[in-house]
Amino acid sequence: MALELAVSGVEAGYGAVRALAGVSLHVNNGETVVLLGTNGNGKSTLMKCLMGSVRPTAGTITLTIDGVAHDLTRLTTEEIVNLGVALVPEGRRLFPKLTVEENLMLGAYRPAARAKIADNMALSYDTFPVLKERRTQLAGTMSGGQQQMLAIARALMSSPTLLLVDEPSVGLSPLLVSQTIAAIGDLKRRFGLTVLMAEQNFNQALKIADRGYIIVHGEIAYEGKSRDELANNALIKELYLGAAAH
Repeated sequence: MALELAVSGVEAGYGAVRALAGVSLHVNNGETVVLLGTNGNGKSTLMKCLMGSVRPTAGTITLTIDGVAHDLTRLTTEEIVNLGVALVPEGRRLFPKLTVEENLMLGAYRPAARAKIADNMALSYDTFPVLKERRTQLAGTMSGGQQQMLAIARALMSSPTLLLVDEPSVGLSPLLVSQTIAAIGDLKRRFGLTVLMAEQNFNQALKIADRGYIIVHGEIAYEGKSRDELANNALIKELYLGAAAH
């Protein structure tokens, strides 16, 4: 399945607060594209626009699958998920009083994924063995790192073709951040996923990025057309050469 995501001139906000100001970016089939920016610059708002939970006030979001274009601004979140788009949300958003396995099952509700539940469950446990060991444990009693693994695995249960990952490093130790980012990169390589990842940890994000964008105050301030361009950009050094680049 070939797909392309094209975001053009998107503006969005919350009441009088404008969070996105003319954002344009694209993600090609099989790429891992990173959206870099510190807190409060619009990364999560863009993810919400892509999933249909925030409606842009201007601009277009088009997901083209096998030559057929879908206008995501006109679709419900359920319809977007049914196209094969899965989000790993910031803060994980698990069901704390359900078990690991019950949380995973909730990820498989889209029709195309229901016939693949056994395969996707096996894939999730193969990717994150600790989840299999703890499959009967309540999600809310797990560590932050284990919860992040579960959030990623829940997204995998929907058999996604486009994986959106919002701030996977939040609240994790440096070692767990490294392991989580590496797992996302491994999934992309193994299963041909297309990935858009919003992240503020530049050093970790760069490990799996093919290319990326820097967002500042709701605007795309720089497009790096390769990993090297991102790494050697002056804006990156200004924003991340310090506390944000640990």
